[in-house]
Amino acid sequence: MSLFNLAYARKTGGKFVLRIEDTDRARYVEGSEAQIFDTLHWLGLDWDEGPDVGGPYGPYRQSQRLDTYRPFVEQLIADGHAYYCWCTPERLAAMRGEQAKAKLSTTGYDRLCYGKTREERAALPGFSDTPVVRMLIPDDVECTFVDAIRGEIAAPRPDDQVILKADGFPTYHLAVVVDDHLMGITHVVRGEEWISSTPKHILLYRWLGWTPPQWCHMPLLRNTDKSKISKRKNPAARLLWFREAGYLPEALRNFLQLMGYPPADDDAEVCSFDGFVAGFDWAKVNTVGPVFDLAKLDWLNGYYIRSLSDDELARRICDYIDAYQRAELPGAADRTLSDGEKDRIRAAAPLIAPRLTTLKDALGKVRFLLVDDADLTVDPEAQAKVGDDAVVIPLAIEALEELGEFTVQAVHDALTARIVDAMPERYKKRNAFAPVRLAITGTLVSLPLFESMAILGRDSCLARLRALAG
Repeated sequence: MSLFNLAYARKTGGKFVLRIEDTDRARYVEGSEAQIFDTLHWLGLDWDEGPDVGGPYGPYRQSQRLDTYRPFVEQLIADGHAYYCWCTPERLAAMRGEQAKAKLSTTGYDRLCYGKTREERAALPGFSDTPVVRMLIPDDVECTFVDAIRGEIAAPRPDDQVILKADGFPTYHLAVVVDDHLMGITHVVRGEEWISSTPKHILLYRWLGWTPPQWCHMPLLRNTDKSKISKRKNPAARLLWFREAGYLPEALRNFLQLMGYPPADDDAEVCSFDGFVAGFDWAKVNTVGPVFDLAKLDWLNGYYIRSLSDDELARRICDYIDAYQRAELPGAADRTLSDGEKDRIRAAAPLIAPRLTTLKDALGKVRFLLVDDADLTVDPEAQAKVGDDAVVIPLAIEALEELGEFTVQAVHDALTARIVDAMPERYKKRNAFAPVRLAITGTLVSLPLFESMAILGRDSCLARLRALAG
């Protein structure tokens, strides 16, 4: 939702407002606000007004605005649009159970408290000392409204929604209406699960004498089996998962654009945020829940990785390793990359880029560049495959010991001359250097050999060759 909010704000010269809606204290999670900030900043979705940057309509945390809401609750009660309800949770649960058992077509609060004084209600069962406040939904409530994405929508009839809880906190329904009006919000962009609540919100606007904003209800993302994505069952429903998995923010942003806003043709699938803003139109937003296809995101991420400069790719790989893979680094536990290791990753960046889907893949490909020569582990199965061909190792050592400059071309030419050219009846280029690759990287499948050797340098290469030679 934030992506489309920001796109429209930038398209129209408006303001993107970040408000922390934390009135549901039972569901409040310590640290969730910081996680919202970190995730949006990582995605490049920076806001114009919010708790951390301020603005003309603060505070931007609803828990700090309780005095703002109470007068409007009192006004609704005085005007006959709301009433106190003293029913206990147990009484409400029993009521809902009876309605379900009777298979009633219309369910919801039965208005036991409506029209009663506190004393009258206290004489009946299921009484709570601390009341909530409910809306009084009229019989002729209008349940259709116009949505910028979907056109005219018919929503189900609402029941008498609680707007002020027993703890003194407003519910989402009252708080967003009051805040959206006071903060000058013109467009409310939210998921389609809120369609059924919109008639309640329109009523509150009308009762309070305010003009409603434009509603924009986005489709919900679906799993490949078309089911709704669940945060409990699908880790990809949590945006930080993508950062932890090594996806680039620009790739994820592009992917999310495609989820709600399909391109006119396949050639337009890669689109920057600026390009997305330039062509933005609510009428183009897909109303059918798009399928969350990670294969498409993998493709986009690979594209964006290959679009980075070598320096930028290396920086992002190093930052990712230090943030998420420190425990997997060779050597001391929980260490960070040294300057020398970062230099090797920078040198390897052009070799890695074509082979990466995510940043998470990089460490496995450069690990041999980060391990001390004496600690390199050689794959025993690969060593068995090399077998008698290991006789080329002493030849490689001799060639490198005699070599002047240690460049990619010089290493290639020296090993070719000493092994392939000297024994053409036995070795071809495609198989002559397998033992050398095994000695240098510990495996038979790795980054390009001669480039890797140039990155490691003469001393490391000789040390690893001698270790394999025994």
